[in-house]
Amino acid sequence: MRFSVVAASRVGLDALRVNPLRTALSTLGVIIGVASLVAVLSLGDGMERMARAEVERTTDVQTVSVTSRTTETVDGQMLPVRDYPVFTLADATAARDEIDRASGVSLSLSGRATVESPQTGKRRSTGVTATLADADQFMRLRFTDGRYFSPVEASRNAPVVVLSNKLAQELAAGRSPSSMLGRTVRVNGNPREVIGILAPYKGEFALNLYVPFVAASTVLPATTAPRTPTLLVKAKRLEEVDVTKGLVEDWVAQRFGRWEGRIQVQTATQRLAQATDGIFVFKLFMGALTGISLLVGGIGIMNVLLASVTERTREIGVRKALGARRRDILVQFLAESVAISGAGSLLGVALGLSGAFAIVAGIRAQAQAIYLDATFSWSTVLSAAFSAIVVGLTFGTYPARRAARLSPIDAIRHE
Repeated sequence: MRFSVVAASRVGLDALRVNPLRTALSTLGVIIGVASLVAVLSLGDGMERMARAEVERTTDVQTVSVTSRTTETVDGQMLPVRDYPVFTLADATAARDEIDRASGVSLSLSGRATVESPQTGKRRSTGVTATLADADQFMRLRFTDGRYFSPVEASRNAPVVVLSNKLAQELAAGRSPSSMLGRTVRVNGNPREVIGILAPYKGEFALNLYVPFVAASTVLPATTAPRTPTLLVKAKRLEEVDVTKGLVEDWVAQRFGRWEGRIQVQTATQRLAQATDGIFVFKLFMGALTGISLLVGGIGIMNVLLASVTERTREIGVRKALGARRRDILVQFLAESVAISGAGSLLGVALGLSGAFAIVAGIRAQAQAIYLDATFSWSTVLSAAFSAIVVGLTFGTYPARRAARLSPIDAIRHE
């Protein structure tokens, strides 16, 4: 049986070499279809990677936040929680040492304050974030000038401050935001030296500044409502966020006992899920459109094989008269169909990848999309190969069955 299959396949492949031009033209549709499919999948994978990188860079999607519950709702009424914990530097140090999957731990305390520049006389109400010294790496802050405060400055409560680009622009009063570097500003009346200016970003409108965590008590104004720090734990990878959340919950239970009513552990993975789902829908939609090209290519293969059956009717009759079975004829023409679609698949993969990288290069040059890149993955290649085999078998089945059903006597008599 194995010999008959191999022999029938060899006869089918030899028949394709008789008319190479027709074979090439029939392969063209598959080439275009597979190339379109590969290009769409590669671009879609690149867009998904860019979306993930942007979400990681601009959001806290990898971060597990641990906050104290200061109130609870009972029968529709908001009641205060009496024994909520207040996270300290000791808690942050313990979390960094005891949570295995954590790539970083930080503390954050936010509020609002008034900042004033004595040189320009500008005064603005701004958001204040008190953090640990490594918060710039934790939050992936980018700088145009200066730096973030060091661990020594943070531990000694050095009078330093880091300004957002928008806030530096407001305080500079028409001059460059970089001119604020090295100047002294007053945050709620406390003088602090500007040691860093953050990089601007598209759509920036918020005014923010950053101070060492231990400065929160002096910089942030006193309030009647309780103000508690947030403990932030970052997972090593996006895929480990849920696992890290479970480890954080275990650590909280060991350190604070029964915590469900006093502490809240949250993640922001829903943002990434929304972006990923949107790109997945885009890939399915574009894949459906490119599937039309594969459909056209499959119809071309079927037409070529039907013409081949008509031209080789006498040959089929002779082969059947010499002992060839229906299965041998069927395998012969299916082998021709798969060979055409397979060759088109190989050329289409190469063309599709080349086109995807060329398109990305043009987009990056025109739109400055430095994070966009086409992605080569074996899943894309396997998808293209599987699609080619399915097209070959689907559209080659009818011509192959038609050839296999020919009567030897009628086939030999065919002119």
